[in-house]
Amino acid sequence: MSPSVAVVTDSTAYLPRERVSRLGIIVVPLQVVVGGRSLDDRALDDVPGERAPVTTSRPAPRRFADAYDQAAARGATGIVSIHLSAEMSGTVEAARAGAEDSPVPVDVIDSRSIGMGLGFPVLAAAGAAAAGATRTEVADAARRRAESIRSFFYVDTLEYLRRGGRIGAAATLLGSALMIKPILHIRDGAIVPLEKVRTASRAIARLEDLAVEAAGTAPVEVAVQHLGAAARAEALAARLPRRIPALVEVTVVEVGSVVGAHVGPGMLGITVSFPPS
Repeated sequence: MSPSVAVVTDSTAYLPRERVSRLGIIVVPLQVVVGGRSLDDRALDDVPGERAPVTTSRPAPRRFADAYDQAAARGATGIVSIHLSAEMSGTVEAARAGAEDSPVPVDVIDSRSIGMGLGFPVLAAAGAAAAGATRTEVADAARRRAESIRSFFYVDTLEYLRRGGRIGAAATLLGSALMIKPILHIRDGAIVPLEKVRTASRAIARLEDLAVEAAGTAPVEVAVQHLGAAARAEALAARLPRRIPALVEVTVVEVGSVVGAHVGPGMLGITVSFPPS
């Protein structure tokens, strides 16, 4: 039997497909424009040529309305719709507009994050729904997990973030700072600078240290995310169990074309999430 509460998210969660399928999560894709063609956001290996510069856009409200109709047709009596930070995209606004025409009640939640910073709250919500939780309980599970998220990442250059207008306060690092390897994090839903290092190897080492510090001794789940840096990501993930004593699970995820358009090749990030005790 399908849960009575459906969970909807957008493609920037970049959740493993097996989990999406198993938990019945409905994913609404953002769009990328490549060579004048508008395409749904997908993993980079699905669409040849997506490593070229692209522009991005939020889904139309109609796509959310269709997703909510789909959930209701499956038997859902309520929906929890969780999306990337409103500081980065108008996706939450589009979801709320789409919810106005939903045949069942919809709670739209701003995760204040992106990537697995969004993905972990979605998984928490889907797990609660599968256990028979009410719509309010499912929404609360997503919000609690979102509040626990810590995300850190580095990029080979800030140029992609500058072009897309996604760096906010990080603009102070531009100019000569484009030659450094900046470490950034997500604070209050926005991407902001955290530290500056001189080499990629130092950036990766510092990224690992930040994750270890954030994890502490409590049980945690960790996601290592990358763009075209699979070897680095796998090596980093392999080291974490030796340094995080209560690591529950580590997942390696490659981000897709929407995030890729704004961070550029070589991005490496870590998201630390605290499951309920």
